Amino acid sequence: MFRNMNLQTKLISAFLLMGLIVFVFAGVGWSGVSKLSGHIETFSDNSLPSVIGLWKINEGQTQIQSSERLLFDPTITNAERQAALTRIQNARKQINEGSEQYEKTPRTPEEDKKYKEFQQDWAAWEKAHEKLMTLEQDYTQIGIRNPWKKQVDLIIQGKGNSPEIAAVKTAMELRTKMDEYGSNIEEPLFKICENSLLALLAINEDTANQANKSAKRDVNQTGFWAVVGMILGPVTSIILGIFLSITIAKPLDKSLKGVINMIVSSASEIAATVEQQERIINQQVTVVNETTSTMDELGSSSRQAAEQAGSASDSARAVLNLAEERSLGARQVLNLAEDGNKAVQKSLEAMSELREKTAVIATQIMRLSEQTTQIGSITGVVADLANQTNMLALNASVEAVRAGEHGKGFGVVANEVRRLADQSKKSAGKINGIISEIQNAINSTVIATDEGTRTVKEGIKLSQDTSQAFKEVTQSINDIILNNQEMTLAAINGIVLKNQQISLSAMQQALAVQQVVEAMNIINSGAKETASGINQTKVGTQLLNDAAQNLKALSAG
Repeated sequence: MFRNMNLQTKLISAFLLMGLIVFVFAGVGWSGVSKLSGHIETFSDNSLPSVIGLWKINEGQTQIQSSERLLFDPTITNAERQAALTRIQNARKQINEGSEQYEKTPRTPEEDKKYKEFQQDWAAWEKAHEKLMTLEQDYTQIGIRNPWKKQVDLIIQGKGNSPEIAAVKTAMELRTKMDEYGSNIEEPLFKICENSLLALLAINEDTANQANKSAKRDVNQTGFWAVVGMILGPVTSIILGIFLSITIAKPLDKSLKGVINMIVSSASEIAATVEQQERIINQQVTVVNETTSTMDELGSSSRQAAEQAGSASDSARAVLNLAEERSLGARQVLNLAEDGNKAVQKSLEAMSELREKTAVIATQIMRLSEQTTQIGSITGVVADLANQTNMLALNASVEAVRAGEHGKGFGVVANEVRRLADQSKKSAGKINGIISEIQNAINSTVIATDEGTRTVKEGIKLSQDTSQAFKEVTQSINDIILNNQEMTLAAINGIVLKNQQISLSAMQQALAVQQVVEAMNIINSGAKETASGINQTKVGTQLLNDAAQNLKALSAG
């Protein structure tokens, strides 16, 4: 069946077989790598963090227990006690870190069940630990670290019945309570909690051991199949190579002999054709060179015509510039007129604003005049009241004199009232004088304001007349400039346009000639490259003929 296949089918079948072998062993390797990756993930994401977290908890609990025992030492100093409390706080932080690290890891159902039991045991032990620390704090507050020694010292000093003995007995009772609570309750709970923690560690260590065994087994399997692939691949390649060389070499040798004979006969025909093409190309190169020279002369003439048209266009532009310079003076006058008109407009706006402010001032002055008149009326009323008060005080003085000794006090008051009435009358007179002066000033201000308003109105009228005059001047100058400029520019622009059209036509002609020259150069270059290629083809054909003769000699031998 394989012998009846053509060469292409045989080669494809051989490569497909090799590809299938490579694919199979690559799949085996990929499967092994995936399994190893899973085991590594189990170690890095589960077993290792779980074990580290649980060991942190265990170590922290052990530090707390050892620090508690140190606190029960009757010879401990205050510095040592404080150091022990600091170790307990650090141990709690370590326990919290371990708990957070462990809770982030995935757990099996069995491990999760054990962890819940551990949490219950931990809560019971932690509660007992807190109570024991409370007893220790109460014991420390008494201030007697060794009550038994203190009791002996007091008895020796003859103070067996002193008040200090009561504090010693209290410390002894509290210390006994601490010892009993620690040994009977806290210590057993610590053991239970420690056993639960060790059970969790055992589960994680067992998981790690199983993953380690599975990893070793997968490594061995992957290594075995890798060795098989290393042996089977080269052996299969050698067998296929030998088989293909036997089945392909003989038919290929027969085919090569026929091809070589065809190459030898074709090489001679190609050589003759190449020589003929070489002669034609050389003739084409000569014709192209002559055409290129003629087009260069034509391009030079076109450029000269374009330059002459450009010179005429430049002259027309110069005339246009002179015309524009003459109109520039008129434009400057126009600009000055426009600037004057703008200045008059600004002055007109300022005078209008001044007129508005003058009107506001006049209104305020009239209001002030009215208020001054009201003040004068009030002052008159005050003066009348002062006169009446003065008369009443005078009558009261007369009656006080008539009353004799009984009316002396009343007479003093009446005189004082009379004096105050006189002062009020004088003040009212002064106020009336001031009001008269203010009224005169207001009248003068009103007259000045009216005069200013009239002056502003006249200024506005003059500004409006001036603005109208500037506008008429501007319009007249615009008419003159536009009429002269339109006529001059129309004529000059016509000249410039004609010259530009002539220049543009000449430039287009020169550009067309230049493009023809470039095209002829490209043709010339292509002809030269074709000639060079034909020479190379001629050399290659000669080499091919020589090689064909050599192959023919080898196949014949």
